[in-house]
Amino acid sequence: MKNFIYSEMMVHVGLCISKTAQDILIVSDNAQELSVEVAKHNESSATVISASLESLSTLSDNAYDVVINELKIDGAVASQINRILKDDGQLVTNHPSLEKIEENTLMMKILGQYFKIIMPFNMGNATTALLASKEYHPTADVILQRSDMLDDLNYYNCDVHVGAFAMGNYIRKEYLGIIKN
Repeated sequence: MKNFIYSEMMVHVGLCISKTAQDILIVSDNAQELSVEVAKHNESSATVISASLESLSTLSDNAYDVVINELKIDGAVASQINRILKDDGQLVTNHPSLEKIEENTLMMKILGQYFKIIMPFNMGNATTALLASKEYHPTADVILQRSDMLDDLNYYNCDVHVGAFAMGNYIRKEYLGIIKN
């Protein structure tokens, strides 16, 4: 997959549904391209930390609108992310292939303790990421003006955003009761 697709989808999906996408946290050991994408949102500023539980534990409560995460989700990581996200915050995270049903089901159940909405989305080339939101729905609440007013994008736009959440019936059946939309 082209890196620009990954970085654009990881950043803009979460930021374009957040009513106030100002304080963004990137949890990654390779955040340069993600930071470039966040900077395209003029009202946003990004904090970058290493992908470790220790780094998350040092951050303030209710400090971030969106967390872009490349750290493996477990109970401790999910709890820390929940703590640092604002009450209407979003998490965009990578995850195992949707073909790894047991691993994803466990992760989605953990996230389900903290988030109203948990939905995988397509990032191209059969790769998916996961959006977990405390408040906003990724297709009903997409801010069209924000998503279409971004400059210098190679892949992401409002049509790609909405279409990314379309899943085949086999995915819906495998994750029935786990995906929260």
